[in-house]
Amino acid sequence: MDTPNLNEFPPAAADIAGRWSARQVEALFDLPFNDLIYRAHGVHRSHFDPHAVQLSTLISVKTGGCPEDCAYCPQAARYHTGVADEKLLPLDQVVAAARLAKRNGATRFCMGAAWRGPKQRDLDQVAEMVRAVRAEGLETCATLGMLKAGQAEQLKAAGLDYYNHNVDTAPEFYGEIITTRTQDDRLETLGRVRRAGIHVCCGGIVGMGESRRTRAGLIAQLASMDPYPESVPINNLVQVPGTPLHGTPPLDPLEFVRTIACARITMPKAMVRLSAGRQEMAEAVQALCFFAGANSIFYGEKLLTTGNPDVDADRALFAKLGLRPMGLPGES
Repeated sequence: MDTPNLNEFPPAAADIAGRWSARQVEALFDLPFNDLIYRAHGVHRSHFDPHAVQLSTLISVKTGGCPEDCAYCPQAARYHTGVADEKLLPLDQVVAAARLAKRNGATRFCMGAAWRGPKQRDLDQVAEMVRAVRAEGLETCATLGMLKAGQAEQLKAAGLDYYNHNVDTAPEFYGEIITTRTQDDRLETLGRVRRAGIHVCCGGIVGMGESRRTRAGLIAQLASMDPYPESVPINNLVQVPGTPLHGTPPLDPLEFVRTIACARITMPKAMVRLSAGRQEMAEAVQALCFFAGANSIFYGEKLLTTGNPDVDADRALFAKLGLRPMGLPGES
């Protein structure tokens, strides 16, 4: 196969959406590894301090019992994964977790709930959490499922900075992973979030048995949003016994690095986050991801229900790589 002509691609630093086709992104994926990583690092360095990484902490404020059938998710009530259906956490427990996250160096605090979408009484409580966490001097993010009319505006009024709602995978593969809601349902929620003036956190999951073409389609879809998401989490499937995707052949680590690089090139000003699956990644793979343009991680020993490298391990890795935590926007 001939090396793709880079001149046919959009400018790496273009700050506009809608110019990346799945074919163009697949051609990026197909570049020789060194060429791809070199280009991605150049884009990253032109927009960010290459030695600074944003630290975000994620907690589950409502765990288990979700009615959806996402094939990767241990919180789906229909799968037998050992995850119990729990009530919404009390406010003081959430605030205590936020304070600990801040002491450990996190600047963004993300709250996740296993709902198809929040009931109004639930949203009222989450809004109180958002106010309290923001009062601690942290950026706030929430992932609560699909939002109805007016709910994004309520979260904005409470001070929510980011709303996470992933598209998960390319449109043509989506139905293989989830049947209880469509990708259009997700896009509708993202539209509500954007219109309410909340920053969008939206990414996907790789390693679910998809092809490279599908991964390219995921990145192209994200990059073609107008504007593209300010925060792009790239998750590597964490296989949990009891979920339909348990036993899926794992994604080659260098293919994951390629995915990070393609995300950085096509969304040059976004925060690209190493999300789920980092605990299973060798330090050398993480180092390549940071070089390829990842500049955000989830920081802390647990994500929603799955493991994550502990704080000491991340501090040691940062020391080896000469990385440092990124401050809040506007901080010197």
